[in-house]
Amino acid sequence: AASNSAHSQTRTRDSGGCLRNDRAPYHPTRVHPPHHTEQTTHPTTMSLTPNAISTLYNMGASGDNPSFVPVVQVIHLKKIDKSGGDERWKVILSDGTLHVSGMLATQLNPLVASSQITTNSILTVKGFIINTMGSGQKVCILLNVEVNGVNPGNRIGSPQDIQKVGPNTTATVGGGMHRQGGAQPMYGNVQANNNGGGGMYGNNNQGGGNNPYSGGAPAGNPYGAKSNNNNAAAAGGGSAPIVRTTADGQPVTPISGLNMYSNRWVIRAKVTNKSDVKTWSNAKGEGSLFSVTLLDSSGYDVKCTFFKEAVDKFYNMLEEGRVYTFSGGRLKVANMAYNNCKSQFEITFDQNSEIHLDAEGAEIRENYDFVKIAELENMEPNSYVDILAVVKHVGDVSTIVSKKSGKEMTKVDLVVEDDSGADVKLTLWGNSAQNAENQFANCPVVAFKKSRLGDYGGRSLSGGSPTVNPQIPQTNQLMQWWGSNGNKSQSRSLSSSGGGKGPDPLEKRKDVCSIKEEHLGNSDKPDWLSFKATITFLKREKQGDDGAWYTACANSGEPCRNMFKATQTSDGNYHCDKCQQTHPNCVRRFIFSGTVADDTSTSWISMFNEQAETLFNGMTADNLYQQSIEQGDKDFYDSTFLKATYTEWVFKCKVKQEMVGDETRIKTSVASLVPVDYAKESRALLSSLLSQ
Repeated sequence: AASNSAHSQTRTRDSGGCLRNDRAPYHPTRVHPPHHTEQTTHPTTMSLTPNAISTLYNMGASGDNPSFVPVVQVIHLKKIDKSGGDERWKVILSDGTLHVSGMLATQLNPLVASSQITTNSILTVKGFIINTMGSGQKVCILLNVEVNGVNPGNRIGSPQDIQKVGPNTTATVGGGMHRQGGAQPMYGNVQANNNGGGGMYGNNNQGGGNNPYSGGAPAGNPYGAKSNNNNAAAAGGGSAPIVRTTADGQPVTPISGLNMYSNRWVIRAKVTNKSDVKTWSNAKGEGSLFSVTLLDSSGYDVKCTFFKEAVDKFYNMLEEGRVYTFSGGRLKVANMAYNNCKSQFEITFDQNSEIHLDAEGAEIRENYDFVKIAELENMEPNSYVDILAVVKHVGDVSTIVSKKSGKEMTKVDLVVEDDSGADVKLTLWGNSAQNAENQFANCPVVAFKKSRLGDYGGRSLSGGSPTVNPQIPQTNQLMQWWGSNGNKSQSRSLSSSGGGKGPDPLEKRKDVCSIKEEHLGNSDKPDWLSFKATITFLKREKQGDDGAWYTACANSGEPCRNMFKATQTSDGNYHCDKCQQTHPNCVRRFIFSGTVADDTSTSWISMFNEQAETLFNGMTADNLYQQSIEQGDKDFYDSTFLKATYTEWVFKCKVKQEMVGDETRIKTSVASLVPVDYAKESRALLSSLLSQ
């Protein structure tokens, strides 16, 4: 027997003639150095997580076991030479006993640049993924870390490379290491007996013994024979990693664990949103694409795009609300200006990708971060919000032509309300718009995921994935509110002060003087207001071919749509610079100005074709041209304008700053106008007085 001053231990021979150590009790919270010296162990040793390296080495990603948040030390930091692109930093991580190679994700580069992460820094690892290289070597990619306190200035312990000693090596008493399992004996199945016996090559079925290779089990094979102990997974300390798999046993990578360093992944996710198929044609060729949003059980979502052959293969297969497994996609860094998903990556799938329905797996539920409608007033435009609301009105389905692409788009406007006392206009597009009347019949409660907040027309929402009557507690609460008194209460509209078709109700109107007093039109975006006023003057001087109109292209299709100016040629035809076509005729469209007044002020307004036709009781510019110019009835032309003068209307106007020559002017354009309904107006006034 020999005595050691640092760690009390004796060396004796067992019944088989082998030397063994009887070690002192193991302290579970401290990694002991293997050789005692006069130095005192640094207090930071206490903060390193025992067996952290072996545990994370056996995991796929931090999402496998969210409760595992190890504390490790950076014992080496080196910049990888890379021509162009972001910097890459190689690290070696240690738990005081073992170390493993790793890399920092690029989002952690600022921590290196600011010297927060240096050699010997202590890190709390909150997000990581293990990437297996082609050689079989495993590398730990750090995705999210927190720097702990002050750098201790020295390496803690004497860690060994886990690639060399094996992933099952853990800390032991006295600062040494042992294996939880090792190579099987070359000549038979060997087990120790209760007395520590058991021949090296023999076969002894008696249990017991205390073996340095057995992980401290009360009985077992010194070379790692399988134990009957159900708690053997905990023998080395720490918790065993949780491994998620698909229904057919495939290991699953959480969306939060995707990274550019690994392309061998399988994700299991639900399709929460699916776009229509879009086509493109340019100098490089033509093709089609569609995109989906995938959500997994970790609460992360990611945008995925399918091109060309992949559209034909997968578009009809993928359905919103169903769960699939996905593999074989290509990652790229997301452009967050056009991507509102949590993942920092986007995935591109091609015809060789693997996608399978996973109907037997656990259900994946949507995660919502609901915002009350009344709070939208205080939020920044262009942000994305989740709302839970009652759809109290479904508008007519209509089509518009996109200014960007020139293609027709289907839309529908909804009015949604919640128990905050406010409602807002929400626009849906494409298939969602076409199905809106049936989907939202009878005022259902609907959760809209990631609707885009706009400030066109006050506050408005656009898009978002709708889920009718979602299975969440808030749904029942909102249903009860709506059924008791919500459907009878008067709500405040956040969308009434903007660019909708009709003028605002009485309580939202302003006076004409507000245009100047509130400095409307001086911002980058137009301002909107509604007011009741009388037309006091209409400027009917000749602007086109002897009338207050202009000659527009006769092409009613794209790209002109009877809107762009056509110039009469010497041969009497009309040429359009927009479509580069010449037609024998044209379409005349009204354009003129005038003044309106109420009891507070007077203002100039601009009137365009649709609004002028309303003003003239449906009279078109072509009709007025035929009767007044072609037939020579100048009095008819003048009387048309005079009849409209000194009539009272409710106007909705857009106020915007424009450049006229070198001068800046505030222009007020009429977006819509309706004649005053005096009976309705009186009732609204009476109601307003009684409510005060």
